Amino acid sequence: MLTGKQKRYLRSKAHHLTPIFQVGKGGVNENMIKQIDEALEKRELLKVSILQNCDVERETVSAELVEGTKAELVQNIGNIIILYKESKENKEIILPV
Repeated sequence: MLTGKQKRYLRSKAHHLTPIFQVGKGGVNENMIKQIDEALEKRELLKVSILQNCDVERETVSAELVEGTKAELVQNIGNIIILYKESKENKEIILPV
């Protein structure tokens, strides 16, 4: 579980990132979860964009992504979800205590 201080730090790191995944009309599926999980292992922090034609509520999308990837939800703002998962092999982000 991330503390408020750690979430603020991760939000500042994610500010300049562009979303590399988009959730559209089909919602979240197993293949998307697998790809996001692999990207999290390489990057640790990423943004996911929810398109306007998505039928699923954004809270549901973020909950499905967090549950499927075992990642931490940093922020859910507008149509953007920021996810963090500590990498096992490529650890780059050092969280404040």
